[in-house]
This record gives sequence, structure tokens and C-alpha cells, in this order.
Amino acid sequence: MFINNFDPVAFQIFSLEIRWYSLAYIIGIILGWIYCKKKLIKDQHILGLFDDFITYLIIGVILGGRFGYALFYNLKYYLENPFEILMVWNGGMSFHGGLIGVILATQLFSKKHNVNYFIFLDLVSIVAPIGIFFGRISNFINSELIGRATDLPWSVQFILIDNIKRHPSQLYEAFFEGIILFLLLNWFFRKNYIQYPGKISALFLIFYSLFRFILEFFRSPDPQIGYLILNLTLGQLISILFLMVGTLLFYSKNNEK
Repeated sequence: MFINNFDPVAFQIFSLEIRWYSLAYIIGIILGWIYCKKKLIKDQHILGLFDDFITYLIIGVILGGRFGYALFYNLKYYLENPFEILMVWNGGMSFHGGLIGVILATQLFSKKHNVNYFIFLDLVSIVAPIGIFFGRISNFINSELIGRATDLPWSVQFILIDNIKRHPSQLYEAFFEGIILFLLLNWFFRKNYIQYPGKISALFLIFYSLFRFILEFFRSPDPQIGYLILNLTLGQLISILFLMVGTLLFYSKNNEK
């Protein structure tokens, strides 16, 4: 058993606290940006637009993630405390909300520059697992999104939460939704699926949703929501929806060949 007693604050500059979660976003975006420019983008026109696109991407992630969390996971609370939606430093971000925010931001940017938005969405899909990996590691450090109880030898006791031995579900997600998903999508990229814009995005939705659905069985449901239909969590139900969207998108793009 491992005892998790990490400090959510990475370091402090005077009265300003720099938290691991903030660093995860920053590192994920920077590494993804560099990887796209150095390894993925061959078209000079897209390369020239990419730096400006990053601004749209950051806004989409933050607004989508925050409003998605308020809407999907804690609507009653934020309806009663609407100004707290703006207090992102208090925590509470939804991956699926951030995904929707990225899609909308990409559509706006691509329409403005008259570019197929799936070109940018495919690029984001390939590097998104980098951010997911660091995000899940920071969840583990912060003792949040904790796993269900277990007696397995690699169980973790989150001192900041309780004395129960739990699955390190954040690390499971970091491995599958981060490392494995990154390797899978890069393999498909090398197979020239990028020739058909939209396929990589579809594969991202399919594989992420499958991993997330399975790994939610090791993760405790949000206490304010609990279990829903068929004893599934909200994250699993949303994953089913995105899996269906990804599957339909894949077959749609496959028929465009």
C-alpha cells in the first residue's frame, strides 16, 4: 500500500500558490504545441496558423471544462452560486466539457480562416493524451477523483480524504488515456489516416470513451451524483454518448474515401 500525502501546491511565490493542476495544463499545452509543430504539421499554411489557433484552444479548454463541470456535475450548486463558476482556482473541470469547448473553438477558428476544422481537431486529438496524462497525474497528487476501495497490494491511502485503501484510478487513467492512447493515435497517424481529416478525431473519441468507460469501474462516483442508470456513473453515460458520436464519425469519414 502507498500512502498519498502530497501537497496540491507545487510551490509558492510570495502569496501566489502555483498548484500541480495548473502546471499540468501548462506543460500539456506546451508539449502538445511543440510536438505538433515539430512532428505532425507538414503544411506550411497550417503551420502558420497554428500559433494563433492555440489561443482559441486554451480558451475553449478552460471555458468548456469549467462550464461543463457546472452543467454536468454540480448544476444545482452553481445555480445557487453562479459567480463561483468563474473561480476556476477552486477546482472543478470536466474533460467532456473541455472537449466540447475545443470543438466549438476549432470551428470558430477554422471558419474564420476558411480551413477544414477536422485538420486542427485531428492534430489536437493526437496530442491531447499528453495533457490528459499530466492532468491525471495531478489528480493523483491532489487526492481527487479517487478510486474505489480495494485490498490490492498497489492500493493507495489518500490521507487528505480518509483512511480507506483505494485503487489509484488516476494512474490507471494516466496510463491508458494518456500513454496508450497517445501511442495508438500516433500509430494511426503514421498509417496516413491523416489523409482523411476527421478519422483521427473519430478514433480519439472511440478509444478515449472505451478506456474511460472501463476505468470508471475503478473510480468512485462523484458524491453529489452517485450511481445512475444500470449502476453506471455519469462519466460512463457521457462516454457512451461520445463513443456513439465517434463511431458514426468514423464510418462517415470512411465512406468519403
